[in-house]
Order: sequence, then C-alpha cells, then structure tokens
Amino acid sequence: MLKAICSKKELTDNSYYDCITDIIDCRQIQELKSITHHVSTTRFQHCINVSYYSYVICRLFNLNARSAARAGLMHDLFYYDRKDYNSKKSKGQASHSRKHSLEAYVNAKKITSITKLERDMIENHMWPITRPKPSYKETYIITIIDKYCAVLEFCVPRVQKIIRRKPQ
Repeated sequence: MLKAICSKKELTDNSYYDCITDIIDCRQIQELKSITHHVSTTRFQHCINVSYYSYVICRLFNLNARSAARAGLMHDLFYYDRKDYNSKKSKGQASHSRKHSLEAYVNAKKITSITKLERDMIENHMWPITRPKPSYKETYIITIIDKYCAVLEFCVPRVQKIIRRKPQ
C-alpha cells in the first residue's frame, strides 16, 4: 500500500501513479526505503510525499503535474548521511543543501531521461537557501511542498503519539 502522509488515498491506483510507474520500482529509488529522513520517516516516504502533493497542486493550477510527480520522487535521490557530510565538510565545499540536490540530479539521470523542467525542480528545490532562483512555477511549488512535507513528517508522528497517550 502506497500513501502520502496525511492522506488516506491509495496511490497505486490513479493518474498520479501513472506518472511514476516506470521509475518507482527501480533499485535506486527502492534503496531510499532504508534511509531515515527527517527523524521519523524514510527518504523514500519523504519523496513519495513531495511527489504526490506537488502533483496535486500542479494539477490544480494546470501546470506540468507529471514532471512534478517525477521530480518530486527523485528530488532527494542521494545516499550519503547528511550529518556525516556536514561534520566532515571543509571550507569551500558545497553545503549539504546544494550538494544533495546536484547529486540527486546526477542519480536521476541514471534512471531515466530528465526534462529541463525536472532538472530545475530537482536542482533548485532548496531555494532560497541555495541559488540559483527557480526558473519555473513548478519548481516554486516543489520547493514549498518539500518544506511542508518536512514539517508534517516531523510533527505528525509526535501529535499521534500524544493522542494515543491521552487517557479516555
């Protein structure tokens, strides 16, 4: 069963899934299931969350929802440990925010062909922390959705835990 955080919708049986069906089962993306991300989720689940909600918003605004779904799924396609990288980073080296987005693009190209729009979305999803500024409306959407999903992934499990502990 494939779901996005805070959604009850099964994602494998709709037009969203049609956009990503050729890449979701590839080994590189499946490996993200074993990497913790934002404390309480996996990098795979985070990418599903960003992919799905970017798709929904882009569809709502008649933008390229297919590219949003695909770029969202691959926007964090990197395998190093962020904490490890930051502790060993030397002066002049790219920040994690910039490095991971560039590495995600390189890894995404190994899986499938990437459009200019998808490249912009993957490489610039950390704007305004990183430069350059996004070139497309869809990139602004994925940027906002990425932050929204990170907040949900951090807060929702904690709220659920509090609710479960409440005496009846």
